[in-house]
Amino acid sequence: MAVKITKIGLMTSGGDAPGMNAAIRSVARTCAYYNIVCVGIYRGYEGMIEGDFKILTARSVNNIINKGGTILKSARSKEFRTKEGRKKAYSHIKKANIDALILIGGDGTFTGGLLFSEEFNFPVIGIPGTIDNDIYGTNYTIGYDTALNTIIEVIDKIRDTASSHKRLFFVEVMGRDAGHIALNVGVGAGAEEILIPEEDLGLERLLMSLRHSKQTGKSSSIVVVAEGDKIGKNVFELKDYVEEHLSEYEVRVSVLGHMQRGGSPSCFDRVLASKMGVKAVESLLDGKTNYMVGTINNKMELTPIKKALKIHSEINKELLRVSDIMST
Repeated sequence: MAVKITKIGLMTSGGDAPGMNAAIRSVARTCAYYNIVCVGIYRGYEGMIEGDFKILTARSVNNIINKGGTILKSARSKEFRTKEGRKKAYSHIKKANIDALILIGGDGTFTGGLLFSEEFNFPVIGIPGTIDNDIYGTNYTIGYDTALNTIIEVIDKIRDTASSHKRLFFVEVMGRDAGHIALNVGVGAGAEEILIPEEDLGLERLLMSLRHSKQTGKSSSIVVVAEGDKIGKNVFELKDYVEEHLSEYEVRVSVLGHMQRGGSPSCFDRVLASKMGVKAVESLLDGKTNYMVGTINNKMELTPIKKALKIHSEINKELLRVSDIMST
């Protein structure tokens, strides 16, 4: 028999992503619409262990849809990885009379939530919030579109300098295990090469490509590198290798780092977050648990969290083909 939901706990965890605040707003206002109490849990699982809770009303989430980051803050919790830590968290949840949880985050957040749900038979729904777009069960994660637009703007500025000084720039973007960001911004910014973890281009092919660029009249080049690319130990090693073998190139490196996570969310991310928030609350009210909400072919769908964690999000092969043609 499904538990009657009267109070929902909401938290953000892991790396922040633009649009998380829009999702918080959506969950709080959907709860208000259905006369459900929404409880904000601060600092993710760490705040759950400490009982750092605050009621979120429809009015308390005014003017946050346009803000980056997360008003609920985020943290990684070593203690929650222990049974004792999860027991502490559960005791605070029960003391606050919370009936179910909505978790906004990535695979680490969902792994913790699934474990918590299975140990205490507690209803959980996940909302995918990560700029990496590396979660199975949704075409887009919250924050991905904004990150792409931020990076494109930066690379456009770098290209101005590259062209002026006839330089080769290696631009490192986030993507430790997945190359979705690098591939999309590489195509969108007109990069000469794109290096991603899923495709081992190899050092020799990279040199061949850069030589070809020179021979066909390109005086400057942009190479987008996902931080998890396996060609070299790091982007600076790649720079040294190219300078050693292609002396005609003056090489520079730009590591974009955490600037990719910040900033006001795009319209796309605000709308996506709003739809996901509504779907998450309504799914709990329908008795669903251990699911992640996602958008598949423009429809809001549910994917079991266990499946979302188990299946690796695949790179777009057609876009890889397009990138090869565009680098001609």
